[in-house]
Amino acid sequence: MGRGRAKAKQTKVARELKYHSPNTDLTALQRELAGPGKSDHAVAAGKSDHAVVDDDYKEYVDDDDPDEDPDPWVRPTR
Repeated sequence: MGRGRAKAKQTKVARELKYHSPNTDLTALQRELAGPGKSDHAVAAGKSDHAVVDDDYKEYVDDDDPDEDPDPWVRPTR
């Protein structure tokens, strides 16, 4: 009990959204969907965004030979 008023309000709001859409700022929507442009850091360095991320995480990359340090989670072959 007591749900009638809440349900009526939800129905009213849903009906308003369905039949009376608000004015949409299409240019703002386009900017939001396009996402940010290239960062100033990447443009100044003449690199793509991917290269900047690689530079930022270079110290965490394992460049060792894969045979040199086997994965401890892989079952050894017999």
